[in-house]
Amino acid sequence: MLFNDLFRENYRTILVKGSDEPEYLPAGEPDGLARVVFAHGFFASALHEIAHWCLAGEYRRTLHDYGYWYCPDGRTPEQQQAFERVEVKPQAIEWLLSLAAGSRFHISVDNLAGGGAANEQAFRENVCHQAAHYLEHGLPERAQQFFDTLMHFYNTSARFKDSWARDRVRIAATGTGHDQIRITETL
Repeated sequence: MLFNDLFRENYRTILVKGSDEPEYLPAGEPDGLARVVFAHGFFASALHEIAHWCLAGEYRRTLHDYGYWYCPDGRTPEQQQAFERVEVKPQAIEWLLSLAAGSRFHISVDNLAGGGAANEQAFRENVCHQAAHYLEHGLPERAQQFFDTLMHFYNTSARFKDSWARDRVRIAATGTGHDQIRITETL
């Protein structure tokens, strides 16, 4: 409801519940609506797919799944490294949207059948640093609009800084540099 109310008219895009796999479907006709489809009705899936949509430029939003190649679970180490490089920004946005909604964020290396992360600690730290950068310099425009909408709707602005500080430790154990502490958490 919040996403659709915010973006339906100006961006001709709606968020819809899907079944198995999330995907982005551009509008099929000039007056049609593009659809951000999230998996199984999961809140976290919706926020993750919204994060991808918020990063996609105008041209990418005319392409199915933004024109990106996706290699499913079971990736080789090289494929996993590529995945981790491109997932930093969307997961950083998803994390901030989760906090704005008062929801728990779970970082995902999305490769359970392929041996897990290429470098999970580095990935966690990179996502954390990107999220901190967004907080300091601002999110991309649509992400910022949705972030503000979530904070207002869920009334989380008063506790956001405390939630962010706790989550930084839980997700990446960052401090004034790259800490080498390993956080164990089931993904």
